[in-house]
Amino acid sequence: MTLIEELKWRGLLHDIMPGTEELLAQEQVKAYVGFDPTADSLHIGNLVPIMLLVHWQRAGHTPIALVGGATGMVGDPSGKTAERQFLDVDVIQHNLASQRAQLERFLDFTGDNAADVVNNHDWFKDFTFLDFIRDVGKHITVNYMMSKDSVKNRLETGMSFTEFTYQLVQGYDFYHLWKHHGVKVQMGGSDQWGNIVTGTELIRRKGAGQAFAITAPLITKADGSKFGKSEGGNVWLDKSRTSAYKFYQYWINAADEDASRYLRIFTLLPKEEIERIEAEHAENPGGRAMQKALAEDVTRRIHGQEDLDTAIAASRLLFGKSSEDDLRALPEAELLSVFEGVPQRTLRRAELEEGVGIIDVLAGGDSPFLASNGEARRALKEGSVSVNKAKVNDQKVLTAEDILGTGLVLLQRGKKNYFLVRITD
Repeated sequence: MTLIEELKWRGLLHDIMPGTEELLAQEQVKAYVGFDPTADSLHIGNLVPIMLLVHWQRAGHTPIALVGGATGMVGDPSGKTAERQFLDVDVIQHNLASQRAQLERFLDFTGDNAADVVNNHDWFKDFTFLDFIRDVGKHITVNYMMSKDSVKNRLETGMSFTEFTYQLVQGYDFYHLWKHHGVKVQMGGSDQWGNIVTGTELIRRKGAGQAFAITAPLITKADGSKFGKSEGGNVWLDKSRTSAYKFYQYWINAADEDASRYLRIFTLLPKEEIERIEAEHAENPGGRAMQKALAEDVTRRIHGQEDLDTAIAASRLLFGKSSEDDLRALPEAELLSVFEGVPQRTLRRAELEEGVGIIDVLAGGDSPFLASNGEARRALKEGSVSVNKAKVNDQKVLTAEDILGTGLVLLQRGKKNYFLVRITD
């Protein structure tokens, strides 16, 4: 398949400017995608434009990631209902450095079509306001700018002059990269079409040149909820924000309809392999072959094999059979991530050296796990209580040997009720 045919098959093509396919057939072409530096991590919503760059490079062309050190100070109104808060320069620079490190996981920065990362602050920092309105503003009419959806959708609620001029700032990025770096294509989400076309128009009017555009569809979920969001907000690529376990769980919990599309969009698996996985899933939907293949592929590429193994092990704790050895092999940070939000109480390490009876552990303290000693005895008699995944009876005494890592003990009643004991000094 050609690059455009592959993007179509994978569901990554929404709009394409006429002439783009012919250009790709004639030469090695540079294309760029812009990224917003409002956080020190990219999130999975950014994976679509990242995958556009990945496929671009795999097809032999040159990908460029633009991190918006300048545009991040302005704020893109596309898809927004209100103006966002500005970030200071130091915060933006920190965010840019973090995002660049993440982009380097996806793109090859060596070879004949080596990827590059550029920062538009480099060419805007010495660009005065008067120079900008003279050299850029005079080429694009107000009528042209008012026709864009990103502007029309905000007319009733109002938008600042800063946001109104955003399309000129992004348009100038394209012009600068076209003139100084030989970039002929800009890519992005379908909501960016208006901003991208402003750039091609500026290149035509100011530079007497030609440039092209490709956009991908905005990804939605089958149930209508927003892709890339969980109960805790964005699903981030940085595991200090979203643990490898939670990242893995986001993909493993995809609906069948979504998993089929996501395999095409977010993995590099070939068509034959994806169709084989879909056929396997159709024969045994309970085996969730599509979700497992998706979650494993994406988690491995973002976090690596070791973190994938940890995420799978953590998932077994909640949803499969696991032992105390499995529990002890899990890093403490991942264990806390798995059991975030479960009831907790503390015990002093000195108490465990003397030993604490299991009934006191379950029913004691200011916020007991079980309501009373009687309820604790009934649960133990039923055989429904476990300490670190091992069944216990009313003779169990908690000791220092039960401590996981630097200071945790996991208790469980039945299949779904978990409790954490934190050991303090």
